[in-house]
Amino acid sequence: MKYQSQKVALAYFYVAMGLFAIQVLGGLLAGWIYVSPNTLSETLPFNVIRMIHTNALIVWLLLGFFGGTYYLLPEEAERELFSTKLAYIQLAILVVGTLGAVVSYLAGIHGGREFLEQPLWVKFGILVAALIFLANVSLTALAGRRTAITNILLLGLWLLSLLWVFAFINPDNLALDKMYWWFVVHLWVEATWELVMAAILGFLMLKMTGVDREVVEKWLYVIVSCALFSGILGTGHHYLWIGTPAYWQWTGTIFSMFEVAPFFAMMSFAFIMVWKGKKNHPNKAALLWSLGCSVVAFFGAGVWGLLHTVHGVNYYSHGTQVTAAHGHLAFYGAYVMLNLAMISYAMPVLRHHAPYNQVLNMASFWLMTSGMAFMTFTLTFAGVVQTHLQRVMGMTYMEVQDQLGLFYAMRFAAGFTVVVGALLFIYSQVVLRREVIKPGPVAVPGE
Repeated sequence: MKYQSQKVALAYFYVAMGLFAIQVLGGLLAGWIYVSPNTLSETLPFNVIRMIHTNALIVWLLLGFFGGTYYLLPEEAERELFSTKLAYIQLAILVVGTLGAVVSYLAGIHGGREFLEQPLWVKFGILVAALIFLANVSLTALAGRRTAITNILLLGLWLLSLLWVFAFINPDNLALDKMYWWFVVHLWVEATWELVMAAILGFLMLKMTGVDREVVEKWLYVIVSCALFSGILGTGHHYLWIGTPAYWQWTGTIFSMFEVAPFFAMMSFAFIMVWKGKKNHPNKAALLWSLGCSVVAFFGAGVWGLLHTVHGVNYYSHGTQVTAAHGHLAFYGAYVMLNLAMISYAMPVLRHHAPYNQVLNMASFWLMTSGMAFMTFTLTFAGVVQTHLQRVMGMTYMEVQDQLGLFYAMRFAAGFTVVVGALLFIYSQVVLRREVIKPGPVAVPGE
């Protein structure tokens, strides 16, 4: 570590990986309920399991972003963090809020809005934690060196936190409710989070390839311009069928097509940086996760999103397993892999080890990625069958579900592979370690 305050990131990464394990295990249980619907139907209903699965995903990704920011910001700003104490207080608030939300869900207390089910006091806790974080990182960045990476990262984090305010707005009118709901959900994952992704990926490329900072920064500004241009009005593809004016059909369709551009730019950026750098960085696992992140994000968020975002197609496929296929691959590629890349890069430094457990780490990459790819294909085929039987042939929802049993069984097998890979990754980072070789005594010249 260049700066001692970077050590704060270690606590964030540990908590993030703990929630990562809970998230994938919850997802595996939810996948099994699709195969055997009566599993735990009375003691732990499916809607509660799904809330834990999705909320754990959001929280651990945010913790990864926060930890990654606390790691890279001192190096970029060339100064210590403004306050490590504030960083630990922020983490404590988020942990208490997460535990409180889970207990509330198990007790049947929740808001009922997908992804925003948290009780009101938890939402306020998250807002307070976000404000503490913004104050800490902004004061650090403004007092030190300013770079394109920190500028883009802070822009993404400020917008991310400000958009959380819309989580408190819950109108009685369902169309208005959905409009504000998408302000959080869509403008997080398809606008502001993309800025965070670009900044962190830029930092990793800078450190692992040795390419000049000017080259990295030019790419970052192009990516950010594409993300904001397409992501903001691209929100309209969620407005196609919720009672909004008809012009959203074409607005949402056209700008959603452009949402492929920033992910294609990120994929091109990552590979061109590695090609230009020709630097044989010892942390092969972090480089693999970084390149994999850009590729899988392009296919998951870009290509699979484009498959069913055009309103003429979405009219039939909306809300089917095609949506689930896109959601799983997009979240995994764009943000899960990004956090795992940052953790793979930072953990050896934070724990004062050379890059370690490269084989286990890279094995976890291939297990998780192949499992997620197979899950995506399975859900895509299930969605096509579901769309035809339900939306074209007119069969009822439950009749169609009976026809998808084989797909759900294959999805569960793919999910099991992902869980094995996830646990292997956590094991490689937390448990196993390579012995540190301490330098011998310094030679003293004779008289």
